[in-house]
Amino acid sequence: MVRPFRVLVVCTGNLHRSPLAERLLRARLAASPGMFEVSSAGTAGTTGTPMDPFAASLLAELGGDPRGAFARRLTTAHVEDSDLVLGAAAEHREAVVRLSPLWALQRAFTLREFARLLRPEDAAGVADPAGRAATLVGGAAARRGNSGRADDDDVADPHGAPPETAREVARRIAEPVERIAAAVLAAPH
Repeated sequence: MVRPFRVLVVCTGNLHRSPLAERLLRARLAASPGMFEVSSAGTAGTTGTPMDPFAASLLAELGGDPRGAFARRLTTAHVEDSDLVLGAAAEHREAVVRLSPLWALQRAFTLREFARLLRPEDAAGVADPAGRAATLVGGAAARRGNSGRADDDDVADPHGAPPETAREVARRIAEPVERIAAAVLAAPH
């Protein structure tokens, strides 16, 4: 059996942004059972802390399942066991690259950056969703630095912010997750 394509989502505390993105992406990729493993971690996460309750309710509204979402601290092993790492902000991508520069340089992006650099046509003719994902990562990595504006790639931390801000953060996460899932699951042309 082929190993699943592994996606790691990273934020600071692993309480809001990364578990929301993780669980939402997991729900969207569920159409290809066994092909993907999606997890999350935090650069300053306290292992075992439950997901932020408001973030969990937003996740449920968006169609994800918050049950069993507990924080864990990011390690080098998490990075090196991933085929794609998506940070909530540039600081998270940078932390990932510091942990494993050779491994992460071509595999780590911010969530919004990856969605911006993604070109579904990169995987034209690739039927297997996990294979499509790998091809899309390669295309996005090759395009980095040559495409579009990077000033909108970070998703701000909503910790302690009003509910409207947390809703906006959830929207800024859901939008690229939908784009990524659509590109990965699309049938080849």
